[in-house]
Amino acid sequence: MGSLQVRASAVRLLLVAMLVMLGVSLVASSGAPRTASAQPASNAVLTWNAHALSVFHNPPTAATPGLGYGPHVSVIYVAMVQGAVYDAVNSITGTYTPYLDGLPQADPTASQAAAAATAAHHVIVGVTTVPELSQEIIDRIDTAWGESIAAATQADGPEAVEAGIAAGEAAAAAMLEARANDGRFVSYTFPTGNKPGQWRPTPPSNSSDPNAWVANVTPFVAESASQFRTTGPRSMKSVIYAVEYYEVMLYGSKEHSWRTPAMDAQAQFFTANPTELYNRAFRTVAEQRGMSTIEQARMFAMLNMAGADALINTWNDKAHWYSWRPITAIHEARHDSNPLTVPNPNWEPVAATPNYPENTSGYNAITAAFMHTAEAIFGKDKTEFTLVRIVPDGENVTRTYSRYTDVIDDTIGGRIYQGIHFRTAEVQGAKLGQNAAKYLVAQEVFKPIK
Repeated sequence: MGSLQVRASAVRLLLVAMLVMLGVSLVASSGAPRTASAQPASNAVLTWNAHALSVFHNPPTAATPGLGYGPHVSVIYVAMVQGAVYDAVNSITGTYTPYLDGLPQADPTASQAAAAATAAHHVIVGVTTVPELSQEIIDRIDTAWGESIAAATQADGPEAVEAGIAAGEAAAAAMLEARANDGRFVSYTFPTGNKPGQWRPTPPSNSSDPNAWVANVTPFVAESASQFRTTGPRSMKSVIYAVEYYEVMLYGSKEHSWRTPAMDAQAQFFTANPTELYNRAFRTVAEQRGMSTIEQARMFAMLNMAGADALINTWNDKAHWYSWRPITAIHEARHDSNPLTVPNPNWEPVAATPNYPENTSGYNAITAAFMHTAEAIFGKDKTEFTLVRIVPDGENVTRTYSRYTDVIDDTIGGRIYQGIHFRTAEVQGAKLGQNAAKYLVAQEVFKPIK
């Protein structure tokens, strides 16, 4: 934390100079103190959710470069950021049960925007990553923090901002300490085997996921990384296995597929990184619903912690079952002891087969975790919800739903049409994500303080 504190102090001195140049008074007003409820909702939580995604999701080659983490890694980091933002803002409002115990109660007139920006900034630049953040990324995030603090000072006043910065610093420090030894980047490799049903690396990567360590990371709310263990793949000798075998063979094939154009569109849409896709969608939800700053902070903490716990449990499940992917099953069907399955050694899936075991589906786990958490927050009534897939150098694609959980049916079908999962893994992944969401919602954390 030493280098972070030095950099933070330097940035704060620069902010003071900027504010003086802008003519913003640094003398506290003699008027009556404001209450926290008097502060209008700011966009700080949404802005810093986007900044966090730009760092942990964006590839290094992007116009706004980041670390390019996959969804199973990026959601862990975004959950850390959003947890700190939640605790920082909540220490001011005192509305809900905090995520981490022991944080000091902040001044109720402190700037919530400054608290949110500071908590997010300090976690982003202070957390351990592999590789380390480039100086370009650090400079970008430092500049964004400066802009957020300047805006908060204009809106809330310098005294409130100073108190908000202190609240954000405390929440970020607590989160970084709590997650310091959580198992991230501790070397681990998925088990492999050459027997029927056992996973082994496949084209195009022909290698194992270097981030298999996610399987052993400490969850955020769940009791363990194996708490939501699935029942695993179907018996290869069963009729239902043969049914699922032919489903993915016929609908997920790169050539001579049974897919309709609508199925093709569905498969293509859900190649998008779900951590980025869903966080961006719920930023729109927050704006449409006019959510307060603390409501925004709570929503993003709950969504991303449920998603992180779901994917941690999913990767643990993959390590436990280490089941083969459809491409291997279809090539090696002569060894599966099922007389109904006919091998096709030339079969290829539509999408590139991921470099980790098949059961259970991570995409469906994080989808279900986000969408069931959203229903717990907003209710199960029909409400229009739109996902937008960004298409570089093309026209963006949208899919609109009447309920949050309707998305899950599309992701289950979409991953089968990509040719990378059997239906059982899809359904079990969705159930795992639902269980992670239900468990989080049932705990005392994030509950209103009466």
